[in-house]
Amino acid sequence: MSKESVIQKKPFAVTLDVGTSLLNKTGSWRTNRPVYVDRLPPCNNACPAGENIQAWLFEAEEGNYEAAWRKIMEENPFPSVMGRVCYQPCETACNRVKLDESVGINSVERFLGDQASKYDWKIAAGEPTGKRVIVVGAGPGGLAAAYHLRRFGHEVTVFESASKAGGMLRWGIPKYRLPREKLNVEIDRIEEMGVEIRLDTPVDDLKAAMEEGGFDAAFLAVGAHTPKSLDIPISGNIPVIEGINLLRDVELEQTRYLKGRVVVYGGGNTAMDVARTAKRLTGFTPRVIVRRARERMAAHDFEVHEALEEVVDIFNLRTIKEIRGNTFVLEKMVPDDSGRPLPTGQFEEIEGDVLVMALGQESELGMLRSLPGIEVKWGVVTVNAGMMTGHPGIFAGGDMVPSERTVTTAIGHGKKAARNIDAWLRGESYKTDTKHQIVTYDMLNTWYYSDAPRTIRPTLEVIRRQSGFAEVIGDLNEENALFEARRCMSCGNCFECDNCYGICPDNAITKLGPGHRFEFKYDYCKGCGMCATECPCGAIEVVPEEI
Repeated sequence: MSKESVIQKKPFAVTLDVGTSLLNKTGSWRTNRPVYVDRLPPCNNACPAGENIQAWLFEAEEGNYEAAWRKIMEENPFPSVMGRVCYQPCETACNRVKLDESVGINSVERFLGDQASKYDWKIAAGEPTGKRVIVVGAGPGGLAAAYHLRRFGHEVTVFESASKAGGMLRWGIPKYRLPREKLNVEIDRIEEMGVEIRLDTPVDDLKAAMEEGGFDAAFLAVGAHTPKSLDIPISGNIPVIEGINLLRDVELEQTRYLKGRVVVYGGGNTAMDVARTAKRLTGFTPRVIVRRARERMAAHDFEVHEALEEVVDIFNLRTIKEIRGNTFVLEKMVPDDSGRPLPTGQFEEIEGDVLVMALGQESELGMLRSLPGIEVKWGVVTVNAGMMTGHPGIFAGGDMVPSERTVTTAIGHGKKAARNIDAWLRGESYKTDTKHQIVTYDMLNTWYYSDAPRTIRPTLEVIRRQSGFAEVIGDLNEENALFEARRCMSCGNCFECDNCYGICPDNAITKLGPGHRFEFKYDYCKGCGMCATECPCGAIEVVPEEI
């Protein structure tokens, strides 16, 4: 057989003869071109701690659990804790909720955090810089800042007025939500990196403490531990306890004074935790008095739901007018058009033996009085976009600055402050990356994703929950954690499904190898857009051809 006849039998599209598609570079026909893009997944965008959720889910779904954990630890040193106490804004934002149910991001994060504890995974400190930073407050914000500063190589000393580290994680969240051994492991890991935590060491004068210790910068995260007060006319000797103090006493096992029928005043997360704790300690059904309607309560929905499951009575649109002996006089309220509760002049009575006030907390800021330039408004410290106060080198975050008062937000503040402190110590300004376009559900081709019901974490039986402080919510195991991670749709970011490669009619896409995605051969791409149409995750955009 001649050489010419062999060439003629080759498929037209893969020859390089004159007149074939590859040699003629059919890309010259194109008026539009496809480009690969990285868009911002809504879960990442919603996370106050700034986690790259999609990236660590990608590692988890491949069974690369340590790599997934390390990806979390780039942003957040508390995955085991956050897998238990975060209120999960990432799941609320998840695009998959419009297909079936949101991905159980929080469950997988908790699993990864517990894997790290099980296998004793560690994080190394950075190369020493010779700079020293003081952190005031060993709560989630302060410890997060200390962790990231050590990763940058700075020496860090944390001053904590309490006898144990953890802040509101320890003193404000009951053990049934956050077992202390889980918290201790993640705090110990930070100390093992070289962070010094000085307990029982309050800072009364920040300027003096910095000068005495030779510190180059400071991060303040003192939290909000001072209870807000409200005068209620009381005749008789009914005990009045502050909710935050009660939770602290529970941690110290000093609650013998809590007996009988407990009435809790407040509608936030602390009020729910106080009521659930009182149920366990007294055996009586607590009553929670809330000024606002159920849908406007400050407590997160899952907190209220779990409290009701454990048989806590919640009286919405009520306020305590006065207390006579053991009789609580409640005034009924009605919401106006904005939801603000208004008095009605109608009253009802309930009986109680103890009043617990859970109306919120404020920060103690006396340490700042010797530092000029720091502005305090409405009980919180003013900071700029880089978390720095009006005094150079003094940064602040968490509950003591204007923000949402959650653990996740505090952790995010600690990370952001650490990055800005690091830049400031080097005489630079920290530059944030420009945010990519957020991926919406209509950018996805959801036909690609089969229905996959969410894996639900086991829950302790209510009867057992009411009588002790065992953890209420259980764990995923390795099998269903892997399944749950694989429910992620990788919104806006290529996960190498090969759809574009297989559908291209011009063989104009090159595979670059595992983990390196693809690239277009524009000499041959006619711009038909089939790749973008078939991309399940919205990672290809068709744009006008440049002339």
